[in-house]
Amino acid sequence: MKITSDAIVLFTLFIASNALATGNHAGGHHHDSGAIGQAGIAANVSRTVTISMSDTMRFVPDNVTVQEGETIRFVVKNDGKIKHEMVLGTTKDLQVHAALMKKHPEMEHADANMASVQPGSTGEIIWQFSKAGKVSFACLQPGHFDAGMKGNIVVSGEAIPPNEVATAAIDTKEKELPSPSPSTSSAGMSDGEIRKVDKEARKITIKHGEIKGLDMPPMTMVFQIKDAAMLDQVKVGDKVKFVAEKLGGVLVVTKIEMTSMRQ
Repeated sequence: MKITSDAIVLFTLFIASNALATGNHAGGHHHDSGAIGQAGIAANVSRTVTISMSDTMRFVPDNVTVQEGETIRFVVKNDGKIKHEMVLGTTKDLQVHAALMKKHPEMEHADANMASVQPGSTGEIIWQFSKAGKVSFACLQPGHFDAGMKGNIVVSGEAIPPNEVATAAIDTKEKELPSPSPSTSSAGMSDGEIRKVDKEARKITIKHGEIKGLDMPPMTMVFQIKDAAMLDQVKVGDKVKFVAEKLGGVLVVTKIEMTSMRQ
């Protein structure tokens, strides 16, 4: 996840879960929700679409048509023998993030617009398509995008009742992490919100702002933790400032400070 000259490119895309093992990438990559929609609500799902992934670097089907405002449950099956993923985004977002994955192949995301699936397993994405147009999807595991593992979703302009769209939009807005503001007291630290604490695996999921030291744009990521005691200091919903580093090829949180707590 870096911010130098190629990270300025990195964010025209605004945007999407062991002690020092590898960093992680489940659920997503950063995405422009205004362009592709937003995380859907299970109760609003109108239908299920099954997508199969294989080691031929293809999705089946690789073209899907939905209605504007429709909430779809994608059941994502990995029929191959290596890890694959399905990530929703604009074509530009996916191109940029594919390049980022080449630099940080150990990334593990936890965003709603993607499902990272181990061989022989199944994942799920619930997504509401609130804007007519085209949404792309791809596998961003290193090399898979370049090999042609991508597809398209055509969103027709025939909208479903607006009250359902409004409900989903409100629900998503409540979960959004505000854009981080510069800190004068914690130079070099990044802003984030705790999304999951996994003490057994020594991992923490953080929805974060830009991580300049890693040239990483805002997204939701799973990190290893340097000191297990750090996990006792935080809980889901807490706002924090933290330092993440790449140690031995692993993305690790080495320092964390509370800024506010969820009651």
